[in-house]
Amino acid sequence: MQTWAELSKVQPLASKIMINSFQKNRVSHAYLIQGSRGTGKKQLANLIAMTLFCENKNDLEPCQNCHMCKRVLSRNHPDVHWVEPDGKSIKNEQIEMLRKEFSYTGMESSKKIYIIHPAESLTVNAANRILKFLEEPTIEITALLLTDNGHGILPTIRSRCQQIDLKPLDEKMFQKKLMNVEGLLINENNARLLSALTNNIDEAIELHKEEKIYRFRDIIEQFIYMLISNYEQRYLFIHQKWIPEMKDKQDQELGLDLMLLAFRDIANTQIGRSSPTFFFQPTDGLLTRAVHQFTEKRLLQILKTLLETKQKMNQNVHQTLVMEQLVLQI
Repeated sequence: MQTWAELSKVQPLASKIMINSFQKNRVSHAYLIQGSRGTGKKQLANLIAMTLFCENKNDLEPCQNCHMCKRVLSRNHPDVHWVEPDGKSIKNEQIEMLRKEFSYTGMESSKKIYIIHPAESLTVNAANRILKFLEEPTIEITALLLTDNGHGILPTIRSRCQQIDLKPLDEKMFQKKLMNVEGLLINENNARLLSALTNNIDEAIELHKEEKIYRFRDIIEQFIYMLISNYEQRYLFIHQKWIPEMKDKQDQELGLDLMLLAFRDIANTQIGRSSPTFFFQPTDGLLTRAVHQFTEKRLLQILKTLLETKQKMNQNVHQTLVMEQLVLQI
């Protein structure tokens, strides 16, 4: 998805917004690009940057081959700055360095662009520093804030950005593509699960090959069964099963994503929504039992708690403490 023509096919609304902005020379000083993993946030950011800097555009289409385009794609362009977590979060010091860098004129042109990914990983101090950036926009500076979870962004930041929502890609087509990957045996149930976590085919294949996604699914099934049959043991379960298996932040986040899928399946099945299940098989006995066990009010509270836990995980909070708080609130 490195051309506007390609983007228009899969993200027509996002494409229309940006093409109109470029054609009318009204590129906003800040965009909040939000969408689930694999919907193309980083590709869109690169496409915007190339459109701003390309030396040989065909109308709006960047050529992909000029010196500027290649430097954008390789992250070597001096006026395109990616800001990503230093450890678990994007810290105030990183934003301060960015502010100093942007106090100078552009090295290659009068334009500068900075891309923050993922924006929900900004610490509170860093988010407030970015807010000052956005409150005093410079015409030649464009900010792109990329996020999986727009609700994890400060409302004051959201209000100062033009929001671009990337819709999930067609699930059925993606699942079929996964099931037909040569040399891999991805069954329908696993393809559904993978499609719920990412729309990026390479990432989905990597998740399948690593196999930990399926181990984590088993652990979460055990956890839900324990919530139903032996609730008082939930705290012990986290220390005996969850934490030893999901050791780093990336694994913890994957585990939380899977748990969100599981409880969304339970909630959707309970209210009779016709949407497909992704974590459970439709005839899964544990799904049926959970639908009868959890009230609608409790399911909504669990989903809210899981979303809050994901947000805490992106902040500088001890992972074990975050998980302990989660199980005590469920």
